[in-house]
Amino acid sequence: MICVTALVTFLTCMVLSEAQHEAGYCAFYEECGRNPLLGPTLIPPIVPCLNYSKARPVTGDHYKKLKQVCPILDRGENNTYACCSIKQLTSLETSLTLSKVVLIRCPSCAENFAHLHCITTCSPNQSQTVKVTKVMNVTYLGREKEAVVGYQAFINASFAEGAFQSCKNVRIPATGGFAVGTMCGRYGAKLCTAQRWYDFQGDSSNGLAPLDIDFRLLKEGDTTVLPEGVIPYSGTALKCNETTPSGGQVCSCQDCQESCPIVPPPPPPSDPLRLFGVDGFFIISVILFCLLVLAFLVFLIVSFMLRSKQRKSEEKHKTKCKDQNSNDVTQQVIYPSEVTCTDRISLAAHSFLSLLFQRWGTFIASYPLTVILVATAIVVAFSVGLKSIELTTDPVELWSAPSSRARKEKDFHDTYFDPFFRTNQVILTAPGRQGHIYNSLLFGQQNFSGLVSKDLVIQLLELQKRIQNIEFWSDDLNSTASLKDVCFAPLNPSNPSLTDCAVNSLPQYFQNSLDNINAKVNMTELGVTKEVDWRDHLIYCLSSPLSFKDITDLGMSCMADYGAPVFPFLAVGGYENDDYTNAEAFILTFSLNNYARDNPKFKVAMQWEKEFLRIVQEYQKDPACNFTFAYMAERSLEDEINRTTAEDIPIFMISYAVIFVYIAVALGEYSSWKRILVDSKVLVGLGGILVVGCSVLASMGFYSWIGIPSSLVILQVVPFLVLAVGADNIFIFVLEYQRDVRRPGEKREEQIGRVLGNVAPSMLLCSLSESVCFFLGALSTMPAVRTFALYAALAVVMDFVLQMTAFVALLSLDARRQDSNRCELLCCVTVSTQRPNKPNEGFLRPLMRKYYAPVLLNCYVRIIVMFVFIFAFCGCLFLMFHVKVGLDQELAMPKDSYMLVYFEYLYKYFEVGVPVYFVTRKGYNFTSVEGMNGVCSSVGCDQFSLTQKIQYATDYPDRSYLAIPANSWVDDFIDWLNPGSKCCRLYTIGPNTGKFCSANEPVWACTNNCMASPGDGVLRPSVEDFNRFLPDFLGNRPDLKCAKGGLGAYDTAVVRDESGEIIASRFMAYHIPLTNSQEYTAALKTARELAHNITLGMRNISGTSPDFEVFPYTVTYVYYEQYLTIVPEGLFNISMCLLPTFLVCCLLLGLDLCSGLLNLFTIIMIVVDTVGVMTLWGIDYNAVALINLVTAVGISVEFVSHMTRSFALSTKPTHAERAMEATANMGSAVFAGVAMTNLPGILVLALAKAQLIQMFFFRLNLVITLLGMAHGLIFLPVLLSYFGPGVNKAVLLQLQQAKSKASKELETRSNVGPTYDNMSYEDSETKKGQRL
Repeated sequence: MICVTALVTFLTCMVLSEAQHEAGYCAFYEECGRNPLLGPTLIPPIVPCLNYSKARPVTGDHYKKLKQVCPILDRGENNTYACCSIKQLTSLETSLTLSKVVLIRCPSCAENFAHLHCITTCSPNQSQTVKVTKVMNVTYLGREKEAVVGYQAFINASFAEGAFQSCKNVRIPATGGFAVGTMCGRYGAKLCTAQRWYDFQGDSSNGLAPLDIDFRLLKEGDTTVLPEGVIPYSGTALKCNETTPSGGQVCSCQDCQESCPIVPPPPPPSDPLRLFGVDGFFIISVILFCLLVLAFLVFLIVSFMLRSKQRKSEEKHKTKCKDQNSNDVTQQVIYPSEVTCTDRISLAAHSFLSLLFQRWGTFIASYPLTVILVATAIVVAFSVGLKSIELTTDPVELWSAPSSRARKEKDFHDTYFDPFFRTNQVILTAPGRQGHIYNSLLFGQQNFSGLVSKDLVIQLLELQKRIQNIEFWSDDLNSTASLKDVCFAPLNPSNPSLTDCAVNSLPQYFQNSLDNINAKVNMTELGVTKEVDWRDHLIYCLSSPLSFKDITDLGMSCMADYGAPVFPFLAVGGYENDDYTNAEAFILTFSLNNYARDNPKFKVAMQWEKEFLRIVQEYQKDPACNFTFAYMAERSLEDEINRTTAEDIPIFMISYAVIFVYIAVALGEYSSWKRILVDSKVLVGLGGILVVGCSVLASMGFYSWIGIPSSLVILQVVPFLVLAVGADNIFIFVLEYQRDVRRPGEKREEQIGRVLGNVAPSMLLCSLSESVCFFLGALSTMPAVRTFALYAALAVVMDFVLQMTAFVALLSLDARRQDSNRCELLCCVTVSTQRPNKPNEGFLRPLMRKYYAPVLLNCYVRIIVMFVFIFAFCGCLFLMFHVKVGLDQELAMPKDSYMLVYFEYLYKYFEVGVPVYFVTRKGYNFTSVEGMNGVCSSVGCDQFSLTQKIQYATDYPDRSYLAIPANSWVDDFIDWLNPGSKCCRLYTIGPNTGKFCSANEPVWACTNNCMASPGDGVLRPSVEDFNRFLPDFLGNRPDLKCAKGGLGAYDTAVVRDESGEIIASRFMAYHIPLTNSQEYTAALKTARELAHNITLGMRNISGTSPDFEVFPYTVTYVYYEQYLTIVPEGLFNISMCLLPTFLVCCLLLGLDLCSGLLNLFTIIMIVVDTVGVMTLWGIDYNAVALINLVTAVGISVEFVSHMTRSFALSTKPTHAERAMEATANMGSAVFAGVAMTNLPGILVLALAKAQLIQMFFFRLNLVITLLGMAHGLIFLPVLLSYFGPGVNKAVLLQLQQAKSKASKELETRSNVGPTYDNMSYEDSETKKGQRL
C-alpha cells in the first residue's frame, strides 16, 4: 500500500512539473466535485479538474454569466476567452457573494476582491499566473478524474497591496468594526496585512475556500521563487476613492479615508483661566485680598484721624452720670431734632413687634393646657396625611426633573424602544496564577495569562450554567420561573428558550459546550503536524468573533449559542493592544428585559436577580472557587442604598438622643444640688425636641396630603435643620427667661410675655428669613432640591408657630412647677430650698462677658481677626473655583458593599464604555434618496451624514468620548437589498410567489432579486420598495448566507406608525470607558453638541420637519445632566436664599440697611468658605451638596441674625462696647443653642456606614457648623465693631426720657418698681441699686 501511494505521488509530481506556463492556456477547467480533504464546510468545497488546455471561447449564457461575475474579463461576446465553465462561475459567484455582503459598501473594494479570484479561476492566461501544487484522484459523476486541491498564485505585490488598501477600512455597520477583521483570521483588523488577508482567503480550513491557495506576493523584479514561464499578475487595483469600470461610485469616507473631506479636529477643551502664566483665579484672589486689606487699612487710618478731630467737640455735648459701679461715664445727650426718620421707623418696628409678642406670650402662658391641646390637634390633623406618604427612592425621580431635557429624552426613548436592558454581571480574576506561552501550529507563540487556562474556563462555564439554570416559584406568574421568562433574547424575543437568552462570556466561543472545550485534533500545516485544541479556537475567535467556522481542523463556530457574536471586550478585560489571551479578567454578563415597574414580570426579574446574587455569593464562599471576583445585579444599587439606610437609622437615633440629652442638661438652672431636680429642664428639652419633631411631621403630612413625595434626603436633613433653628430659639427664649427677674407685682404669665416680647422679634427674624429662603429655593428644577426646600420651609414655619404656642405654654407649666418647688419627673415631691431671687446667668454668659468678648474685641486682636478672615475668604474663593462637580456612584454605597469592589473592577478591566444611542424623532423622510443619503455612510452617501459625523467624532476619542462608530440600519438595509448580497430575493414558484424569500431558501425557488443591480453601484430603493421590504429586513435573522439580516440588531431600532412613517429610530455607538462623574458629564456634553450639529445638517434636507431633532441617549445621561447646570442652578438657589435674609433683616430692624448688608456679607463669607473647605476635604459639589449649602444659609442666619439684631438694639456708646454686649448676651445663647446643639449630633454621624452620609452629612455639616460658629462668634462681632450701624438715637432719646421720668418719680416717692425700658440687665441692676 505504501508503494502504491509513493508511486501516485511521484507520478503527480511529474505531471505537475511538466505543466507549461504560457499565454492562452488553462491550468484547470470544469468542476470535479467536493474536495476529499475537507470535512463539513460552510459552503460546498467544489474543486476544479486538472486540465492543461487552451482557454475556451465564451458565448451565450456562458458569456452572460462571465460578464455578470467577472466583468474584468469581458472582451466582447465573440472575443472573450476563459478557463472556467459556467458551473465554475456559479460556484465562484456563491463564494464571492459571502464576502460581497460585507464589502459591497465600497464598490472598488468589492471589485478588487472579485478581480483577483476571477484572474486565478477564469483568466484565459491562467497557467501564467497559477501553479498547481496538489492534485487528487476523485470520482465525479461516475468517472475518476484528477482534481486540483491546491495551487500557488503569483501576484504582483503592488496589486495585492492596492486591493488590500481599498478594503482595509470598510466597516460593518451593525458592529462598528472593520470587515477585514472577519477576513484576516487570527490577526484581526489591526494586524492584518495584504499577505495575511490573502493567506486567509486561500486557507481551506476557514470553511469558505474550497481548496488551498498559496498566494505569493512578489515585488517588482523579484524572480527568485518564480517558476519558469510564470508571470505574476500585475493588474491595476482600484483605489477606494476611484469609480469602478462598471460605473460604481467612489467609496464613502467611513470606508475610505482617501474619500474623506478635510474635517478640522474638534476644538480642544477650553484651558483654565491663566494670567501671566499662573492660575487666573489665584491672581484674582490675591488681587482681591490686597484690595480688601488695603481698603481696611485705609478705613483704620481715616477712622483714627476722624476720631482724633471729633473727640474734643463730642466732649462738649456730654454730661456726667453714674454707671452701676458708680464710675463716672459720659452719656451723649440726644435732642428730638437729631432723631432721623429711619431711627423712628426702626424703634417703631421693634416696639410694635415687642408689644405684639408680649401680649401674645401673656395670653398663651395664661391658658397652657388649652393651647397645647389645640396645637396637638393641629399637628395631628396635618400628620394624618402621612398615611398617604410616598417615599421616592428612584434616583431618576430624585435628581432629574420631569421637564428636564434628559428626562424627556429618556421618556421618549423608553416609549418607542425597549428600556435599556437590565445588566447582571460577574467580573472574575485569578491573581497570582502563572501564565504560559503556547506555541500554536497556526498562530505561533501566544501569551496566555494565568487566568486564561482550561480549568478556569471550565469553572467559568460551570458557574454560568448554574446561573442559567436558576428556577424559582413566581406568584406573579403562578408557575415556576426561570431565565427564559425574563431574559433579553434579541433573535427570538417572542418565545425564547434558554439558549436564546443573551449571555455574553468566553465559553460562548465554544457554544457553552464542554465537549467543544475538550476537543482536540491533529492538524498538518506546511508539513508540520501538531495537535490543535481549545486555545487555537479561542485565539481565532477573539480576533474573528463573527466567524461561523474557525480555520483549525476543529471546524467549530465562534458565534454564541443564541446566534449572535460575542465581541472580545464583552468576554475578557484587562488586556493591552488587543492581546486578548493575556487578559486579566473574565466577564460574564446576563441581560434581562427591563420591564416597567407595574409589569408583573418586573417582580419576576427582581426575584431572578435575587437568586443570581445568592448563587454568586455562595460561589464566592466556596473553598473550591479559584476566582477572585466582583459582581452586581441591576437591583444592587437600590438594594445597597436601602440596606445602608436601614443600618444607619440607629446612628441617626443615637444622634438625636445625644442632642436631646444635651438640650435637657444645658437648659437647666443649677444653683443648688438640693434643687437640681426642680431646676432641671428635661421636660422642657423634651418638649423642644417634640416641637421640632411635630413640625417635621406636620410638614411631611401636609405635603403628603397634596401629593408631593418625600425622600430619604428629606428624612435625614430636614430634622437636623429644624433642630438647629428650633434649638437656637429655645435656648434664646429659655436663657432670657432664666436671666430675667420677675418684677414686683408681675404675674408669671406677664413675665413670660415680657421675655417673649424681648426675644421673639429676633426669633421671627431668623425663622422668617429661613422659611422665605427655602420657599424661594423651591424654584429649583431639581426634584430633590425642590421637595427638600418645600418640606424645610413649611417645617421652619411650623416650628416657629409651635414655639410661639405649644412651647410657650409648656414653659409656662414648667415655670409654675418650678415656682412650686416641685421636682420635674416626680411632680408630687417638693423641696424646701427656695429659688434665689436673682437672675441665673449660667456659665457661658459671664465667661464671654468677662474674658472672651474683651479679648476678641481688643484693638489688636480685631485687626488680626480681620486679616485672618479676609485671607480665608480670598483663599476659599480661589478654592471654590476648583471644586469638583459631580457625585461618583461609589459614594452612594456603604464601605463594606460588594458594589465598591465591582466599581473597582469595572474601571480597571473594562476596555469599552457604555453604549450610546443617537435617536431620531419624527419628521425625517428616510424613504427619499436624499433622506437615506443624509443618514448612511456607504457609497453615494453624504460625506456629512448622521453616521459619518459620528465616525469623524470617533477619530478623536479623547475629546468626543466616543470609541466605536454608530451602527446603521439604513446602511445594512441598503446592503441587504443589493442583489450582490443575495439577501433579498423573491419567490418565483409556489404560493408565496412575489413575496420575500430569505437567503437560506433554495436558489431554484427564488430566482428573482428584490431589486436590480444599479449601474453606478449606488442602490437606493424607491419609496414603495423601501416601505415594502423594510419589515422583511427587520425580521430577517442573520446567518452565514446573509449576515445583513436586521433581526436582533435593528428590529427594535426602527419604529413606524400605522401609515408606515418612521417616527423614531436609533443608531448605536459606544463611549470610551468612563470612570468618574466628570467624564460622564463631559461625554454627555460632547454627545449633545454632536447631536445638535447632526440635527442642523439633517434639517437642511428637503422634506424634513423644522422641529425634527436628533438627540443622544444612554442610561447614565439622566443622572449626570444635572452637572451641566448645577453651578448656575446652585448660584440661583443660594441667591434666592440670600435675598430674603437681607430683605427680612432690613424690614424687621426698621429699614436698617447697614445691618442687612453686614448680615448678608457674613453669610456669603460662610457659604464661600464652606465651598472652599469642600475642595480641600475632597467633597464634590452636587445636588446633595447644594441641599447642604442651602441648609448652610439657613443655619448661618441663626449664627448671624441674632447677633446683628442684638448689636443694632444696643445703647452702649461705642461700637466696640455694643459688640461686647451683643457677644456676651446673644453670643452665649447662639453658641449653646446652635453650635453645641449641632456638633454632638454631627459627630455621631461619623459612625455611619454610608459614605454619602459621612461625606455630606458628617463632613459637610461639621464644616458648616464650625464655619458658622467662627463667623458668627468671632468675625461678626469684630465686623460690627468696625462697620456696624450707629446707635439708634430714637432708642437713646426714649431711654433718656425714661431716666428723666424715673428721676422725678424718685424725688416724690420711694420704693416704686422700675418701668421696663428695654435696657440691658446691667442697666436694670444700676437702677435697682440706685433705688435701694
